Amino acid sequence: GYEACLNASETELKQGNYGAGCGASVGKLRGAEYVTKSGIGSYSIKLDNGIVVSALVAVNALGDVYENGEVIAGALNDNKTKCLNSYELMKQGVTKGGFSIDNTTIGIIATNAKLDKAQCKKISQMAHDGYARAIFPIHTPHDGDTIFTMATGEVETDITLLGSLATEVVEKSIINAIKNAESIGEIRSYKDIARTQELLTM
Repeated sequence: GYEACLNASETELKQGNYGAGCGASVGKLRGAEYVTKSGIGSYSIKLDNGIVVSALVAVNALGDVYENGEVIAGALNDNKTKCLNSYELMKQGVTKGGFSIDNTTIGIIATNAKLDKAQCKKISQMAHDGYARAIFPIHTPHDGDTIFTMATGEVETDITLLGSLATEVVEKSIINAIKNAESIGEIRSYKDIARTQELLTM
């Protein structure tokens, strides 16, 4: 932790295979051999009224990651050329490996809003919807999904708006974690799988 603080940057935001994202992966249902490489991701929104809401999420999940309703990272097929659908596999009785692997997707919301402790808790609760929008299955007995919220106390705002913004930045942080990750060894990334699919359709 001390070394991480020393290496922290105020000017460069690193996403993908950095920090807690180094060992992260998603799509564990078929076992460790068929996971997709994940990482750490971030996203931020600033409104005209001055409110800023940002998220940083390390994505290490049993389930698949979705964008616009489509699986973009998760359990891979036998030759690791495309993602399968873990939910559909489960309905077919597939559980190889996945239920014996522990996972934790952990994130933080940072905002300049004025919030007390109870309000921070509420923002974290609402932000879990961002997990549900981007990861499925989510909040399983095999996932230690957690979100923390911190506030600098500068701007008054509506809690419902703030929680909704938190949901969006969490969802987009998860997608950024996937899209910025790089393959490690035999663990393939979204980027490499997308390139393979392009070659197969040429």
